[in-house]
Amino acid sequence: MREIFYGEAINEAMREEMRRDARVFLMGEDVAHGYGGGIFGISRGLVQEFGEERVVETPICESTIAGAAVGAAVMGMRPISEIMFADFLTLASDHIVNSAAKMQWSYSGEITLPIVFRIPFGAGRGTGAHHSQSLEAWLMHVPGLKVVMPSTPFDAKGLLKSSIRDENPVVFFEHKFLYRSLKGPVPEEEYTIPIGLADVKRRGRDLTVIATGMMLQRALMAAETLCGEGIEAEVVDPRTLLPLDKQTILESVKKTGKVLIVHEACLTGGPGGEIAAIIADEAFEHLEAPIKRIGAPFVPIPASPLLEAAYLPKAEDIIEKAKDLFYWK
Repeated sequence: MREIFYGEAINEAMREEMRRDARVFLMGEDVAHGYGGGIFGISRGLVQEFGEERVVETPICESTIAGAAVGAAVMGMRPISEIMFADFLTLASDHIVNSAAKMQWSYSGEITLPIVFRIPFGAGRGTGAHHSQSLEAWLMHVPGLKVVMPSTPFDAKGLLKSSIRDENPVVFFEHKFLYRSLKGPVPEEEYTIPIGLADVKRRGRDLTVIATGMMLQRALMAAETLCGEGIEAEVVDPRTLLPLDKQTILESVKKTGKVLIVHEACLTGGPGGEIAAIIADEAFEHLEAPIKRIGAPFVPIPASPLLEAAYLPKAEDIIEKAKDLFYWK
């Protein structure tokens, strides 16, 4: 094992899959030469190895990036389509939602759509209301898609490799704050992680904390503090939001009897609402306290670093809510 950054793990996954399969190619704004390999540098070095026919710079037009990927997949290619910011899903969603997600169903499975839409998302970099949103719940509502959200370098690499090999369209959310801030162990040898399998990042007995994206790291920080106060929190990372690994989540909730769901997206209409509904439907008799959620407030994301920090859920918020659950009467 060596430790590499979250962004480096994504770069490695693309590089290895492009070497493995000549049909795999990357397309998006500035992915070849701009900013040294994409605005965040995640495709650094790929054009030098694979050339401009497989690392394709596109016009600044997200509908074209998504639509061309659909066409390429229909013709037998395996495109990785980078949408520079999750906020621009508003422009790409017609082809993602109405073409990619539905085409296999419309043609009775006669074609496959092996596309990965890579989506940098999330706040923490001071990029304001139009470049910081977490919109994963929108895509969870679309039959025909898979929605993946890794929270560690190990998961990012293994899940991206599986997504590229999948025969279905995958929307792959990457938290851009983690690109150069989070390091973790990643094997040098070949590995993949199955789509649709959650992971228990920390074992505990007193309550379950289900966290996604950057919030997983804050949940783990909170769990360390809680441990020092005699509260053992189990931290579960869904890793895949669609399909959701209900079994792992329900097993944890049945063991602890108390659950806190944490995500960066707005609390209103966020992915935690779906998870809470599943728990209420299928594990209600095991609950010893109400299901609690933490998410961002229902306002546009501020650009001011101070306001943005206040906007984002913090480890202290998780600690406070977890204590409320632990001492629930």
